[in-house]
Amino acid sequence: MQQTTISKTVSYTGIGLHSGRNVTITLNPANVNTGIIFARTDLPGVPQVAALACNVTNSMRATTLEDGPAKVFTVEHLLATFCALGIDNCLVEINSVEPPVADGSAMPFVRLVEEAGTTQQEAERKLIYVTEAQAIRVEDKFITILPYEGLRITFTSINSHPMLGVQFGDYEITRDIFIREIAPARTIGFMKEVASLQAQGLALGGSLENVVVYDDEKALTPLRFADELVRHKILDIIGDLALAGNIKGHIIAVKSSHALNTALAKKIVEHILVRS
Repeated sequence: MQQTTISKTVSYTGIGLHSGRNVTITLNPANVNTGIIFARTDLPGVPQVAALACNVTNSMRATTLEDGPAKVFTVEHLLATFCALGIDNCLVEINSVEPPVADGSAMPFVRLVEEAGTTQQEAERKLIYVTEAQAIRVEDKFITILPYEGLRITFTSINSHPMLGVQFGDYEITRDIFIREIAPARTIGFMKEVASLQAQGLALGGSLENVVVYDDEKALTPLRFADELVRHKILDIIGDLALAGNIKGHIIAVKSSHALNTALAKKIVEHILVRS
């Protein structure tokens, strides 16, 4: 199995979900063993940060990567796309602190990668096989990974909202299943949280066009799936766990979050066995 990069440079412009800033990302082909690199073109010297678990500095509502002056957050949807579509190496030029939210899902990034095409490279892909269970637990929330030959995610979401309740998803993550069942699922938000989030400098770019919004009784945005929440949670896990590399394992989670996901990614890195 060979490493891959994209075949040509492509760009996408939109607004950041949390920053509310206009931003353009440009995806560029990259050499073997580069990995996924974010380059802040709006900053002096164009500093870079690699999409690695060790560079996670914050996980409140989104995953933040930071290396010196280079900082980017809400990277999980783009990283999930690279992971599921098998892109190992890419230089992501970005002129703000956060990629575009697009429609709140990963589908615009899927289309962008499809537009760019894929090129095989002259180096073998490094696959990370989990050889023993690893787990992170905080109160009634947990995430664990078990040895498994593929990539499978089993997630139970529990939410007190009357329209959400308990949702369960169990997917073998392949390119086709990701594109059809997971990538279209959008970020979920609640009207009652808007003022508090914006006071913290979050959700400044959120709207009914890029977030599935619930009031106290119903969804204000038409759903793409009855269980869109749990599918989006699985999307987030794919992106967050990609920070540990091309992992193979069965991930089981209950009420997990970016904080638990990225903590597990860091723990996996400490216990991995790499096989080509």
